[in-house]
Amino acid sequence: MAVYECPGCHYRYDEAKGDEHEGYPPATLFATLPEDFTCPDCGVRYKEDFVRISDS
Repeated sequence: MAVYECPGCHYRYDEAKGDEHEGYPPATLFATLPEDFTCPDCGVRYKEDFVRISDS
């Protein structure tokens, strides 16, 4: 499990926690998010823009 961060607004997607508000349950891998995934906070950054910052 890893943590990915939006370089624009610093929203973090933690694979271990998922993002239930956005419909991604815990243990949802970042790689399995839809290809058209955008940052749920700023909506500006795309999946390929996110930076892996750590393992959770």
